Amino acid sequence: MKAPAKATDVPQIRPEQLLDADGFLFGFPSRFGVMAAQFKAFFDATSELWGRQALASKPAGIFWSTGFTGGGQELTALTAITQLAHHGMVFVPLGYTFGSGMFEMNEVKGGSAYGAGTYELELRQAFHQGKYVAEITKKLKNNSLSP
Repeated sequence: MKAPAKATDVPQIRPEQLLDADGFLFGFPSRFGVMAAQFKAFFDATSELWGRQALASKPAGIFWSTGFTGGGQELTALTAITQLAHHGMVFVPLGYTFGSGMFEMNEVKGGSAYGAGTYELELRQAFHQGKYVAEITKKLKNNSLSP
């Protein structure tokens, strides 16, 4: 697929390690409007967790990267949500919580109400999304809505 070689200094997560997390932000490259095959293979490997609904009620957000403007970004977000739904995760969209940064029109940007993209302008948006999902995760955990 002409994907770059895996970095040797980055640990690889195993599906069962997802059980240790209270919430998630999944990030992946977009390929023709869907997550890259490598990330889809990771989700496919979670079938045992899915069978037990072990990830149900855990909040999850998404972000993605594309090689050019557009790049199927919103379609990638919509198709990724199906993975979360099958696991019973609670999708936490970014919405328009980033305020005026969501309406920036002077620079090329990706991302949307579904989650952040990875252009330079969106670095602040990505940090905001991380804090936002963490706050939602904490609220859900403190209210015992999450396992």
